[in-house]
Amino acid sequence: MCREPVRSYQYRFHPPESSSFERCTGSAWCSGCRIYSGNMVYVPRKRVLVDALASLPADDRERLLRNEAVLIDHLDSRDGGQQ
Repeated sequence: MCREPVRSYQYRFHPPESSSFERCTGSAWCSGCRIYSGNMVYVPRKRVLVDALASLPADDRERLLRNEAVLIDHLDSRDGGQQ
């Protein structure tokens, strides 16, 4: 056990008009020991999620969302490994 804080990120996979809009992808990980978990999670329609990838070009964004390990590496490097 490395005692690093567990970080998390949730993002919407479906567009607002979809009946599945509340089904989101959620990831949680430890930056220190590199253990991570990803699941489909429920996020209420009215809850606004921060889009950490909003400033990226569409191709880069898609590349990150296709691979959870790469996404986590990106989020850690962007935030300097801080939550």
